[in-house]
Amino acid sequence: MLRLVFLFIIFLWLSFRWWRNRSSVIINWPVVGMLPGLFRNSARVHEFVTYVLQQCGGTFVFKGPWMGTLDALLTSNPANVHHVLRKKAFNYHKGVEFKEIFDEIFGDGIFSADGDRWKTQRRTIHSFIRYSKFEEAVERIIQRKVLQGIFVILEHFSEQREEVDMQDVLKRFMFDFVCLLMLGFDPNSLSIEFPQVPYKQAYYDMEEVVLQRHLKPQWFWKLQKWLQIGEERKMKISSEIFDRLLYQCISRKKELLKRSKTPMDRDDFDFLTFVLVEDNDQDEREMSAFKKSEKYARDMAFNLLSAGSEAVSSGLAWFLWLVATHPLIEKSILEEIKTNLNAKEDGKGRHFNFEELSKLNYLQAAICESLRLYPPVPFEHTVSIDSDTLPSGHQIGKNTRVIYSPFSMGRMEEIWGEDCLEFKPERWISNKGELVDVSPYKFTAFNAGPRACIGKELAMVEMKAVGAAVIWNYSLQVVENHPILPSNSIVLHMKHGLKVRVMKRSYL
Repeated sequence: MLRLVFLFIIFLWLSFRWWRNRSSVIINWPVVGMLPGLFRNSARVHEFVTYVLQQCGGTFVFKGPWMGTLDALLTSNPANVHHVLRKKAFNYHKGVEFKEIFDEIFGDGIFSADGDRWKTQRRTIHSFIRYSKFEEAVERIIQRKVLQGIFVILEHFSEQREEVDMQDVLKRFMFDFVCLLMLGFDPNSLSIEFPQVPYKQAYYDMEEVVLQRHLKPQWFWKLQKWLQIGEERKMKISSEIFDRLLYQCISRKKELLKRSKTPMDRDDFDFLTFVLVEDNDQDEREMSAFKKSEKYARDMAFNLLSAGSEAVSSGLAWFLWLVATHPLIEKSILEEIKTNLNAKEDGKGRHFNFEELSKLNYLQAAICESLRLYPPVPFEHTVSIDSDTLPSGHQIGKNTRVIYSPFSMGRMEEIWGEDCLEFKPERWISNKGELVDVSPYKFTAFNAGPRACIGKELAMVEMKAVGAAVIWNYSLQVVENHPILPSNSIVLHMKHGLKVRVMKRSYL
């Protein structure tokens, strides 16, 4: 009898909680917190978070299960983003939990590192990008892979009049490009046969598990990892496959450098060459020892592979889809190329060098507009070191997770106006036809503050080079009734790919 009374009291209490919160955007249930609402909308998590933030004035406190680690403050408020990423950047870091979630992927690399190790790696990447042979290597690899890869595939599917998954093509292009630039190794995944590449699939499997770790209580996925069951077993197998590739490349490169008298003057310049021969005399002893280890080269390479491959291929896929579905914008891009570059078809497919691409302001505006609506990294998170107060008035406790959503920020009327959902490149162009400078705390696709993306210019020129080459030479028509939805992943890919029919353009 007492048991029934106790259960009845619990039932009344739960009913009262539900009644009191029934008008809330998301109900905070006893024990499980707001997790049921999140799971119920997990198939459209980006849109759901955007809706919640719109209803809550741009900032929202998410409560996870009791005794869990999922509590977080979500924001799309530019003032809050500026506060966290710039004004009080010293009070926010990636934190221990972030490093544990991404440990098998990023290791001690720049995306999970804090303090001196982060500064050291950022200096290394900056030096690599500024090195005299860098731009030449980037342009050479892009042109090779466009001519011998993308054009060959699109020509084949155009002649066969068959559908092709353009997202898959772009993923393969960027994977090959980044492996060549970072490792000096060509996986040759970009071909008509669409070969299965084990380490490429291993990377995507790891990416999937990392997302699951964000949604599960920490104790649960750590138990799975300890028992080596479920998704965590997949993570172990996949990380071993990819690490095997990385360490083989490092060993091969070391042997090659031993036999080379002038390694930095080689035509096949790449990141591993740079990082393995870089002068460490100016570094502190501890950092110097770290940089000389194979683990350092592995972590740096993996972090740059992840950023360079996944983010850019995602941005390109959304950009080409938006252009294909907005014929007037496509026409404007073609007209700009024709007017500024005096472009003509040469029978083999026209591609453009970096000097030519710098003249295409409207193309760059269209890419920025695409990144505003579909940023490759839809969520960014950091953790407070000490308590703080945000400009919105929200209190931040010690060790509180703060998440800002570039995806949601691109859909806020308060930031972009009533036409925020429109694909409108003109918002990035001044009356004089020049590119408008937009605050990075408003347009956050490349992060901001001290951790702003150091490869922003590289990513932009890659997207312009591939985008211009594809649009000028081919017309892409999205397959009728093909669903275009963002996937639930740490990188904003298309859930069902980008199925298109390809038609070669003919110019009179």
